[in-house]
Amino acid sequence: MIKTDFLKSDFPKAIKLDEDLTGSARFYNRELSWLGFNWRVLEEAENTRVPLLERLRFLSISANNLDEFYTVRVAGLRELANAGNTTPAADGLSAAEQLVLIDTNARTLMERQQAVYNDLKAEMEAEGIHILTAGTLSSDDRTFLDEFFLNQVFPVLSPLAIDPAHPFPFIPNTGFSLALQLRRLKDKTPLQALLPIPQQIDRFIALPSEPGQYRFLPMEDMLLLHAQGIFPGYETIGSCTFRVLRDSDLEVEDEAEDLVREFEVALKRRRRGEVIRLKISTDAPAGLKSVIMEELDVIQDEVVEIQGLIGISDLSQLVVDARHDLLWPSFTPRVPERVMDHDGDMFAAIRQKDMLLHHPYETFDMVVRFLKQAARDPNVVAIKQTLYRTSKKSPIVEALCEAAEDGKSVTALVELKARFDEAANIRQSRRLERAGAHVVYGFMHYKTHAKISTVVRREGDQLVTYTHYGTGNYHPITARIYTDLSLFTCDAALGRDATKVFNYLSGYAEPEKLENLAISPLTLKARLIDMIGAEADYARAGKPAEIWAKMNSLIESDVIDALYAASQAGVKINLIIRGICGLRPGVKGLSDNIRVKSIVGRFLEHSRIVCFGNGHGLASKKAKVYISSADWMGRNLNRRVETLIDITNPTVKAQIVSQIMAANLADVAQSWIMAADGSFTRPDLPEGEFAFSCHRFFMENPSLSGRGSAGAADVPKLTHTED
Repeated sequence: MIKTDFLKSDFPKAIKLDEDLTGSARFYNRELSWLGFNWRVLEEAENTRVPLLERLRFLSISANNLDEFYTVRVAGLRELANAGNTTPAADGLSAAEQLVLIDTNARTLMERQQAVYNDLKAEMEAEGIHILTAGTLSSDDRTFLDEFFLNQVFPVLSPLAIDPAHPFPFIPNTGFSLALQLRRLKDKTPLQALLPIPQQIDRFIALPSEPGQYRFLPMEDMLLLHAQGIFPGYETIGSCTFRVLRDSDLEVEDEAEDLVREFEVALKRRRRGEVIRLKISTDAPAGLKSVIMEELDVIQDEVVEIQGLIGISDLSQLVVDARHDLLWPSFTPRVPERVMDHDGDMFAAIRQKDMLLHHPYETFDMVVRFLKQAARDPNVVAIKQTLYRTSKKSPIVEALCEAAEDGKSVTALVELKARFDEAANIRQSRRLERAGAHVVYGFMHYKTHAKISTVVRREGDQLVTYTHYGTGNYHPITARIYTDLSLFTCDAALGRDATKVFNYLSGYAEPEKLENLAISPLTLKARLIDMIGAEADYARAGKPAEIWAKMNSLIESDVIDALYAASQAGVKINLIIRGICGLRPGVKGLSDNIRVKSIVGRFLEHSRIVCFGNGHGLASKKAKVYISSADWMGRNLNRRVETLIDITNPTVKAQIVSQIMAANLADVAQSWIMAADGSFTRPDLPEGEFAFSCHRFFMENPSLSGRGSAGAADVPKLTHTED
């Protein structure tokens, strides 16, 4: 049984802020909040309860996150500042003011990343995993490297001289290079040169080692060892490494006649975006550094000198799969018992009753099986599918192509504007078209972020619509580590709603009279604010009034103000916000009744859920429960097509409220608590003492609605406070 003390306890005493809470001070800055999230990711790399190589992976993730933050968010702010835009964000800071705060915070973060790397490196060495330098190589190592360089590296290198006859080459976004100061041996003539390190080659070279030992050498160290072979007749008198981050935000012409072609052109522009950050080693020769800065057109404020390893995101390559003792214990996602009871027949399992799967604890293969079965079923006449992100060799796309080639009517809504997946989505759309599917791209000004799939099947003299609504992407790789929800249903109303959404996407026909669905940008935000307001009305009437919500980000100002108003009316509000949070909890007179926590752990929290007590409190059977594809951000509620699904099946409602949300709220092991100033603190966890982990709970306990003939009576759940 999940402990419910967290629900019964009083909210912490609210603090008083001196700022004017009727103005912008009631919001916390979005960008600083995101940086705070990345600090939490980095702190998992320091968490001794986490296995060593998983800590190394967290360090790599924090560096990769920061790179993407700069190429998109910081690039956009810089563009605004350079254009003289002084319009403040919701929290009152202009773009220029935000850039100053971001730069200070990010530089401190990068310094901490280097310190964590050094600590982890020492721990790895104690476990037999070594990152070598040229000075620690044996003669056998050098012999191995000579052959490796000649056969595996030299053929793909492009050494580039820098002089009037050889202009400075283009360095792509995240491009990593070795820069050299050389001198010709015969006459001492100087030469400056670059060795761009191909991204197709692993950054770390595995050297032959004794059993149980693992030794790696960074690629740049090996290149320096072989510089004379690359530039024969020259000696190296100075060197440095550097890495480039470029503006990666896409701009697409509003009047593009061919959206696919326009995106192909825009992707090429992204590759050549302006440099917004140059990371360079601290020991770079002054002349070499000056040339690099001048050629890349960066100023000193855009340069970060790194004392240590440049490109910390590459450390994920050192996660040695063979060292099981230094990784999370293996975990195999469950196949729902109900599906096994029906011998793998998804349609039969769904016909029995609605089924909610909790990924990755229940395998995402069920979503793939749903579509593969539809593709091969002669009774299926039509399939419709949204695709926002998916894998390179997507089994989802494979199934859709198979269905189209078999003569079924297949419609695929491919979102070309899925950031950093645009090129992959263009390739998938071309493939679907060749198979005979109808491919549409939705709206020019809105991204389609909703996760919907429908299968229309002939059963007797009727057509039955089977529908899948998801909170995540149709991506089987990320589904192994993202926590998301998949609702499978053959409820006719939900099927009609899904069909109306597809008609909206393909034909711009605004849906009327949606039965169990709200969608943005049309009705979702208004529905949320109405439900929050209704909960406030219950509180003012003296009835139980509670809201539980879980999402990745909360920054939409109207929704935040509605939550503040509900708090002031007496509604108890528990929020689980993994990343960005612009709401200030626990402020006297503003948000006394709001608590915010963030969960960062083995799995990436990605599902979106909201529960309203509906005048009966939580976890009442009469509560209103929704799952959604949308975070509470301006882009999701105003500029994207998103879904909010009203859950009416009692078992699914109980699973969401009494199992999923209860466990998330009860979590201690992976939780951080937000303060009014935007900071987060982890609860004290004495070494060796048990602390409840929602991730561990979900790995050990099956979902309520996926249970088959065994029943669900033995599944731990939160006791209902009111029927």
